[in-house]
Amino acid sequence: MTLLTVWPEDDPTTVLRRTEDPQEIRAVLGELRVRFEQWPVVADLPAEPTSEEVLAAYRERVDKVIDEQGYVLVDALHMTPSDDIRWQEKAAAARQRFLSEHTHDDDEDRFFARGSGVFYLHVDGKVHAVLCEAGDLLSVPANTTHWFDMGSRPDYVSVRFFHDEEGWVGDFVENSIAHRFPSFDELSAGRS
Repeated sequence: MTLLTVWPEDDPTTVLRRTEDPQEIRAVLGELRVRFEQWPVVADLPAEPTSEEVLAAYRERVDKVIDEQGYVLVDALHMTPSDDIRWQEKAAAARQRFLSEHTHDDDEDRFFARGSGVFYLHVDGKVHAVLCEAGDLLSVPANTTHWFDMGSRPDYVSVRFFHDEEGWVGDFVENSIAHRFPSFDELSAGRS
């Protein structure tokens, strides 16, 4: 189930809001112009699906988003844990790249077909952490300061939507506060 946690930007020990209620999450994120949807999950995806298999499984919904938002490129990727040292190095490098605050000139729409990840949105003096899980679509508007944490053992399948064939180019913030806030692993562990 999706989890939204909100803190003041200067105090990650004070939780202003914590909810798993989808309607409340949608309302709070809507105030930030962030689109949040939940789609039915296709359960029979292969363990390591190709982009084409994921897109085919969600074709009708993906096409609707493309039509409504004008995306020109859509792909799907998967991160599946492995004990292989090369995979671990690749996953650590990918995770590190997104763990610093940044913006994009384009919207960042991501649908989680399987697994989970956390988008942190730094807006109006607050940090909103949205722990997305299978079935969640989050659309972060262009120029919104944010970061993404996929955890120390990334395990997800996601669909990404792009207006530009070059994809998202991050403009990184000089004095990122990302390292001060609870990580994906900490937020996930706090739910049990």
